[in-house]
Amino acid sequence: MATRMVIIGGGPGGYEAAIVAVKQGAEVTLVERQGLGGNAVLTDVVPSKTIIATAEWRTIADRAPQLGIRDLDGSDSAEFAEHVVDMAAVNSRIRKLVLKQSHDISTRMAKNGIRVIDGEARLLSPTQVETPDEVLDADAVLLATGARPRTLASALPDGDRILTWTQLYDLTELPEHLIVVGSGVTGAEFAGAYRLLGSEVTLVSSRERVLPGEDPEAAELLQEVFVSRGMTLLSGARAEAVENAGDGVRVTLGDGSVIEGSHCLMAVGSEPNTRGVGLEEAGVELDERGYIRVDRVSRTTARGVYAAGDCTGVFPLASVAATQGRIAMAHALGDAVQPLELGHVSSNVFTAPEIASVGSTEAQLKERGIFYEVSKLELARNPRAKMLGIDTGFVKIFGHTVTGQVLGAVIVGSRASEHIFPLSLAVAQHLTVDDVANAFTVYPSLSGTVSEVARRLHHMQDPQGR
Repeated sequence: MATRMVIIGGGPGGYEAAIVAVKQGAEVTLVERQGLGGNAVLTDVVPSKTIIATAEWRTIADRAPQLGIRDLDGSDSAEFAEHVVDMAAVNSRIRKLVLKQSHDISTRMAKNGIRVIDGEARLLSPTQVETPDEVLDADAVLLATGARPRTLASALPDGDRILTWTQLYDLTELPEHLIVVGSGVTGAEFAGAYRLLGSEVTLVSSRERVLPGEDPEAAELLQEVFVSRGMTLLSGARAEAVENAGDGVRVTLGDGSVIEGSHCLMAVGSEPNTRGVGLEEAGVELDERGYIRVDRVSRTTARGVYAAGDCTGVFPLASVAATQGRIAMAHALGDAVQPLELGHVSSNVFTAPEIASVGSTEAQLKERGIFYEVSKLELARNPRAKMLGIDTGFVKIFGHTVTGQVLGAVIVGSRASEHIFPLSLAVAQHLTVDDVANAFTVYPSLSGTVSEVARRLHHMQDPQGR
């Protein structure tokens, strides 16, 4: 008899796990209440990165004059004001892409013989899952219930003027003045995108700089770019309340001052979807933040119950969710499994320029007392970047002083998410800076700077012999 696997949640953690389990011979049932793909496909990653890709066109258009592209009248003006952003068309395209991606996942499930049940599910015990029409017996259960935007009682989203990032795709017109509360990854990405699309943008940051969790040099560079594009940045400011004023919004700050705009995006974090799932009944413990406790092979505190993705609070990335789900199924089915290594995770902030990073940060290396060297080069030196008119960004690598091992890296620039992979591979496989430097790169290419930065760390030695 095949092992019976029940998966609650059809996001990356759920559908990737389902594929692994069925290929191992398990009988798999996946229960999803919203649509296959979960938040990553339906309301978060796919739609947000699509609108960001649309906005990125502005950065390309701005480089037209220096590339020799002129208007028909012979002027070298490439004023964005001459172009109109049709927000209804932009969001219509996003919805089509979302549906297509969700349909592709559904097709994949059907092709692999995975049963999909539409609706909500809850645990009755570690071996029983209740769905709208039946109770499923399970040899193992995977919880991949995701998370939702965090809301504040003083700034409740209404879907009209006060919005979460899941509600932006209902807009039919470009916001005249978008106030973004929160300067983490989500806030920075949307603030940058809507400024490029043509909205006036005010970014309210409770910290002194945007992206407090990113490399300080990278965050500082991005902040300078934001300001140069005309974004208003309110650092060290906290939004206490947001009010829908009918024809706009009023945001009250901690010092009592009020700023007004047409719309407000609340980007103040996420909350796990862990209520009403039967966790307590099944013996699944939550941490102090309300996330499901898991170990490095995705086990919860209940035997036979695993969890993956944003409901675990481990790392809110679709790639991590998928990895957690795959690990869970491998472990549950007795396959060889490599525990999750967060130090190998590569991440990206989809602003313009992008910020990609992998491995240890410089702050972490200092805190751990590891001897390291830093090599950094500006992208403006790169011949391919010059051809493309790219003059912003850099590549930075941290190498171990004694062994030369690549400990971490940061790339800031156009398509940084694409160029971080060789350094992600180096960190995961414990390669040295010489290993990276000796691999061939295409000339000319932006990735050539990665090789050159690594080459500058050749023969690192600690002068004190430690």
